[in-house]
Amino acid sequence: MKHFKNLTVLLSFVSLSISACATSSTQESNPTGTIIEYKSGPEGFDTRTFFYVGKNEVVAIDSQFTPELAKKSIAHLRQFTDKPIKALIITHPNPDKFNGASVFKKEGAQIIGSKATADAMAGVNAYKKYYFVHMAKMFSEESYPSLTPIDETFEDSLTLNLKGDQVIRLVETNQPAISSNQTVVYIEGAGALFVGDMIHHKAHAWLEGGIVNGQPQPTVSKWVESLKFLKSEFPTTTVVYGGRGLTANLKEAAEAQIEYLQQSEEIIRDYIKELGSRKSELLGKDSSEHYKVLGQRFSRTFPEYSLSYMIEYGAYGLVNYELSQLRE
Repeated sequence: MKHFKNLTVLLSFVSLSISACATSSTQESNPTGTIIEYKSGPEGFDTRTFFYVGKNEVVAIDSQFTPELAKKSIAHLRQFTDKPIKALIITHPNPDKFNGASVFKKEGAQIIGSKATADAMAGVNAYKKYYFVHMAKMFSEESYPSLTPIDETFEDSLTLNLKGDQVIRLVETNQPAISSNQTVVYIEGAGALFVGDMIHHKAHAWLEGGIVNGQPQPTVSKWVESLKFLKSEFPTTTVVYGGRGLTANLKEAAEAQIEYLQQSEEIIRDYIKELGSRKSELLGKDSSEHYKVLGQRFSRTFPEYSLSYMIEYGAYGLVNYELSQLRE
């Protein structure tokens, strides 16, 4: 967990701004359904929760980093509808997707996720909780969000039939992307595809990798394969809603994400090569300076992209992977 020393600087700021107002927006998708978006501020890592408001009920997608932010997301929803929340879908096992699930449970929502997500959550929770409690000291053991179990799991796909003949399709990609596994949520009638953090259109990606057996395991090649799978599985004109960044059609968003990932590997490999015999500094106590440099290089390569802090505090996983490849 050496990378977490770098993240402490960010979270020192976050802890001071924990009560800051979040930004949010709504988007009409079609005459029978509305997509409502709630986006946290930096206190929730700029995470977006989406609500699909059907004819009679609501389905939520991803729960925010804390119960407090989950409550704010639901309060935002209630400005537009009082329809009940039927389900909360968790797209992948990262804490900004599942930490707020208890709030949705109290609202009467069924918590839904793939079996792969359910199996990974405990390990991810332990890894992240250790940092946030013992290193960043943002929480105590008692105040860190409790892990809410998933109510309904599925293997490859699941269809939710809403009242009013609306259909939501959940598809598990069965391979890593930003995390150790990934579920996407497709609403054909709305022409909408929700992909969690698998796509950050015009925003920097979190390159930590999935947490497997207590260690980050980034797999860019599998992530790229998952993106290609989306292009083959869904109409390319489908609108993609990512956990961060902008909305765009699937063709544009997937191709841009693939290019971003491939260039990310090149940027990190080039920097490691430049460091030469000093490359071990990337694992040392003063590594934060190197990650600032990487953040600057990513920003120069992708000048239109937001959330550069994702590189400074999340790229350690991919950096460590590239270093391990040199040692083998």
